[in-house]
Amino acid sequence: MLLFLNGMHNSFLDFLMYWISYKPTWIPFYIFLLFLVIKHYKLRTLDVLVFTAFLITASDQLSVYCFKDVFHRLRPCHDPIIQTYVHLVNGECGGSFGFVSSHAANSFAICFFLIQILGKKIKYLTPGMIIWAAIVSYSRIYLGVHYPFDVFCGALLGMLVGYSVGKAFNWYYKKHIIKNSSLI
Repeated sequence: MLLFLNGMHNSFLDFLMYWISYKPTWIPFYIFLLFLVIKHYKLRTLDVLVFTAFLITASDQLSVYCFKDVFHRLRPCHDPIIQTYVHLVNGECGGSFGFVSSHAANSFAICFFLIQILGKKIKYLTPGMIIWAAIVSYSRIYLGVHYPFDVFCGALLGMLVGYSVGKAFNWYYKKHIIKNSSLI
């Protein structure tokens, strides 16, 4: 499956998928998401940002220390059995180990967190965030740096972390902010 998905390459998709995986590409998108948070949480935006910092730290560190550093599964581009068949863009492969994909974990963590805290307030946020996280995750397979299972499991990890932190934020917000409405 990896070789099929990775093998559908051309110069346009190489360029596009490289930039989709490149984290700074998404800065304008993150600024837009921040705008949405400010619009809906106003002075409580700092609370959302604190939970977001925890969310990304948890997702990223869990993907590395509980998975990559435990399972030591080589990325396809480092696997001597198939690496000669893997199409790399710009010769970039990343670290040695790829299970689970941190890009997928982090993207889906942000996705599910924002769905938890903004999904009912913004009509098209849920499908938009899921599409974004899926595209970022797929780009990792296309670029030959993750097997599909690495991405799938990273997405599951991110969903779990994002959902959990979103539930924790909603509990905190209802218990401490709405209850003490003078803080708003």
